This record gives sequence, C-alpha cells and structure tokens, in this order.
Amino acid sequence: MTSKNTNLEQLYDYLNDEEDARTCKAIDEEACKETPDNYFLLLVSNMLTSLGDTLSNPKTVLTWIMSFVNAPVMLISFIVPIRESGSMLPQLFIAHYIRKKPVRKYVWVLGSLIQFLAVAGIGLVALFFEGLAAGWLIIGCLILFSLARGLCSIAFKDVLGKTIPKQKRGKLKGYTASISGVLVLLAGLYILYKSQDDVGIEFYSYLIFFAASLWLIAAFVYANIKEFPGETEGGNNGLAEAWKKIGILKTDNQFRNFVITRSLLLCSALTAPYYVLLAQRYVGKEAYLLGFFVIANGIASIISAPVWGKMADKSSRKVMTYSALITSGLGLLVIAIIIFLPAFKDKIWLYPVAFFILGIAHQGVRLGRKTYIVDMAEGNQRTDYVAVSNTVIGIILLITGGVSALASLISVEGIIAVLSILGIFGAIKSTTLPEVE
Repeated sequence: MTSKNTNLEQLYDYLNDEEDARTCKAIDEEACKETPDNYFLLLVSNMLTSLGDTLSNPKTVLTWIMSFVNAPVMLISFIVPIRESGSMLPQLFIAHYIRKKPVRKYVWVLGSLIQFLAVAGIGLVALFFEGLAAGWLIIGCLILFSLARGLCSIAFKDVLGKTIPKQKRGKLKGYTASISGVLVLLAGLYILYKSQDDVGIEFYSYLIFFAASLWLIAAFVYANIKEFPGETEGGNNGLAEAWKKIGILKTDNQFRNFVITRSLLLCSALTAPYYVLLAQRYVGKEAYLLGFFVIANGIASIISAPVWGKMADKSSRKVMTYSALITSGLGLLVIAIIIFLPAFKDKIWLYPVAFFILGIAHQGVRLGRKTYIVDMAEGNQRTDYVAVSNTVIGIILLITGGVSALASLISVEGIIAVLSILGIFGAIKSTTLPEVE
C-alpha cells in the first residue's frame, strides 16, 4: 500500500472515528477495502456539484439573471418548481433502466455531463438573448438540467449504498455540505465585492459558466469510484414497472409514512424564495442583497451540516423532526415581527439572518430524509423507494409550486404562515416513523 493511500485511510478513520478495526455495515468485504478512496471521491464530486447548485440556484441567481434579461415574471415563477419537480417526476419510469446496470456510477457521470451542457446553455442564453425568447430558452435548459439531475439522484443513492457503510453516510453528506458551504461563502463574498461596481450581464453569465464547469469536473472525479457489480433484477417494461412500483405506497406502511412526512417537510425549500421577496419589498432590490443571501446560505452549511450529519447517523428521524420545527418556528416568528414590530421589517439584517436560520433547518431536512431512505432499504428496493418517493414528491411540488400564484391573492406573509403550519404537521408525522439505524 502506498503512503498516499495510507494517509487517505488515516484521514478517513479520523473523520469517521474509526479507532480499531474498520466497520463496514451493510456493504460487502470487497467494497469495504475501497471505502476510503470512494469516500473522498464521493465527497469531492458532490462538493463540486453542491457549489454548482448554489451558483445557479433558481431562488437567487437564476431569478436575478432572468430579471436582468427582462424575462416575463410568469416564466420566472416557474423556475423553482421546474428545477425541483423535473428531476423527480421521470424517476419512476427510468429507474428500471438503471436497475439493469450492475455498475451504476456511469449513470451519474452521464447525468453530470448533461447538467454541464444545460447550465452552460443558460449562460449563453443570458449573453445573447433578452425578453420572452431568453425566458423560454432558459426554461428549456432548466428542463434538460432537471431531467439529468433525476439520473444522478437515483444513481447516487445506489452507489452510496453500495460503497459507503451505514453510519458513515450521514457524516459524508455532512462534510460535503460543510466544505461546499466554505466555497459558497467565498463566492458570496466575491459577489458582494463585485456588487460595488456597475456589473452587467457578462458578470452573471460568467458566474453561470463557472458553475457549469463544476459538473464537468465532477463527472471525471466520479468516474474513478470503485463500484462492484450489484443486483440487476427488475429491468422490465418501464411503464408497467412504474405502475407496479407505485403499489409500494399501499403495501409498505413505513415507506408510505415517510413519503407523507417528506411531503410536509417541503416547507423548508418552498419558503426560501418568499424571504427574498420580503427583502425586496421592504429593503429594496439592490445587487448586494444577492451576495448577502448567498453568504448566509454558505455559513449555514458550514455550521450545521457536520452536526446534522452526525445526528443523522444516530437518528435521521429526529433530524427531520428538529429541522422541521426550526423551519416552522422561524416562519411564524418572522411574520410576528412584521405584524407586531413593524419598525424592524425594513432592517437589512433581518432577512439574511432569517435566510441563514432557514438554511440551517433546510440542511437538516435534506440530510435527515436522504439518510433515512438510504438506510431504510438495500439493493434494488432502495432504487424503488427513491424512484417512487421522488416521483410522488415531484407531483406534489408542481401542485404546491402553484402557491406562488397565490401571492397576488394573499400576502407573502400568509403563504409563509401556511407553509410553516404544514411544517409543524411534518414534524409531528416524523415522530411516528420507526428508527432505521
């Protein structure tokens, strides 16, 4: 064994508190030998894509760009539900193709390469188009991006389950989010610095190009993962298999309750753009606000992700409960401040601070539910769980995404209140789930 590999193993053991013999729960002995290398390949590749996701975030950067090129507000309102649900809806119908492949890392690599092309396309559209044409072209690129993201979502959870032992997966995701948070913080500081100048569309386009390149690099890193062949059963007709797998919701009580819980926990993602809207309404639309929100999100990841990750390895169910309560409590608190302490509603610091706390809670929701579903099943059952869950959530996202249309009928504060109440129900529902660790 080389010194390099020895150092890598020592770092792996240190990060995962492995003092004696390495434990490899839920993966075979052959895969166990490759765990340290695979651990850091997964960490680096997902760190890169996490940073790319932040720098092309529909709630902040893409909204900023579409507004900059004068795309219609109607199209801007669709970018969040399209990006999220578009990656989920097709999964039930493509999962059977993935099940046919004994080695599934290349599915992730393909998805990452397509995402690189889609995000780079958004940068080109921003440079050369305006108005309605720019809006529709960006929507088209976003649909392609979302479909490719669906490939990565299924493949990643399978590869993670085959290469990383139980009780190590939450830490891996936590470290990934934390390191990404540092990079996001630096990116936010750079945006804040550049906002002092009179930046044009070129700056935002180059930001998007940089984000796109991260998916390209990540694809090459991920291709080096040592994945051993796994189960390939279940590769039948996609549509027939899709309807058959939906039946899991009827027969599997634990999985059905998890899907219900996850649906209610969407509040952490859906409320985020409304904090931005509140800031724009009461503070203004100056460019520096973009930097503040990006920085707040980055710091939230740095602080919370490792903590949530370690907690998720002990009880991912409790992580979902606690993070949902934080999300809901925050929403109700912000509304109370605006209504009962109106002197504070135009304070610049209020909304980035709220966004920061929401970022902490959202990290908990994401790490909790991802760790829960990976640990809940193994082999092709995991693939089915992920595909069915994401397809159902995709449909629900499209429905709840229409909440944005209600902004013209009720106040933004009212929407946050409704989503916060749903989050409370999600927290209550999560307490009924059994532990899976």
